[in-house]
Amino acid sequence: MIELNLTIDHVSLSVENLERAKAFYSKALSPLGLALVAEVSAEQTGSVAMLGFGVGRKSSFWVAERGRQTPNAHICFRAQSRVAVRAFHDAALRGGAQDHGGPGTRPKYHSAYYAAFVLSPEGHNIEAVCFEDEPG
Repeated sequence: MIELNLTIDHVSLSVENLERAKAFYSKALSPLGLALVAEVSAEQTGSVAMLGFGVGRKSSFWVAERGRQTPNAHICFRAQSRVAVRAFHDAALRGGAQDHGGPGTRPKYHSAYYAAFVLSPEGHNIEAVCFEDEPG
């Protein structure tokens, strides 16, 4: 029997406007416990400026100013609670996202799948998901 252990250390998206992305992701990811933890200039990378979002010193989500990405990507972040999923959705909309599926259960995916989807200012499909029951 083959055992598969898939672990992703980090992912990155390309964006056209790094400052707009910084404002959006800082706001949208905050309810999920993620913050801007690294800013790297084009001079430092030798090519493009980048932002790293994560926890502590560890960046797990990077945004690179390489121009608008086509096709757009879908990135899903794990939320600790349904409350956090709702807070993500609200913060993302306040940060300039478009609603792409409000908070709620998605039984077609899994009986405990609770998620919210938004389209980032550059059209990426950003999701937060939780598999926990509603408290109380």
